[in-house]
Amino acid sequence: MEEHINWMSKAMVYAEEALERGEVPVGCIFVYEDQEIATGGNRVNETKNATCHAEIVAIEKVREWCSLRKKDQQDVFRALTLYVTVEPCVMCAGALRQIGVPLVVYGCSNERFGGCGSVLNIAADQLSSLGPSFDVIKGVLAEEAVQLLKQFYKGENPNVPEDKRKPKQISILNKQETRL
Repeated sequence: MEEHINWMSKAMVYAEEALERGEVPVGCIFVYEDQEIATGGNRVNETKNATCHAEIVAIEKVREWCSLRKKDQQDVFRALTLYVTVEPCVMCAGALRQIGVPLVVYGCSNERFGGCGSVLNIAADQLSSLGPSFDVIKGVLAEEAVQLLKQFYKGENPNVPEDKRKPKQISILNKQETRL
């Protein structure tokens, strides 16, 4: 378990960096033969591309890593462990199955979009067309991951279109003052 905590602590750094960039704070690390080979943090707002989740960003870096070292991508993907601060969404869980990642370790659950059991279980469902299922270890540094998400959602996302913004709640005291 200590090994998982160490790697997840490093993934948290990439989640914090995403938060600093105004992104949903999700960070991840791919580990191959006890070595960090690729990292990612959300870049959806920055790129205006809804598919630039931390996991997808890191998958592309794994591909580059393999290319530079003339390693077979399939062999590398089948030997990776992914550490990600938040449960992969359905899209990312599907991508992880397609590339054959055997183990995903995540922090907190994703109750809205989770693909590893919170909403759908893309990780384990009998979906042979997606590729092999993968094992999941959940809850590693979950509270820290939740705290980062709370920090992000405390503020308002400046990239949300005006018509999608939530109206600010007015306190009862302010309503009473207006009536006077």
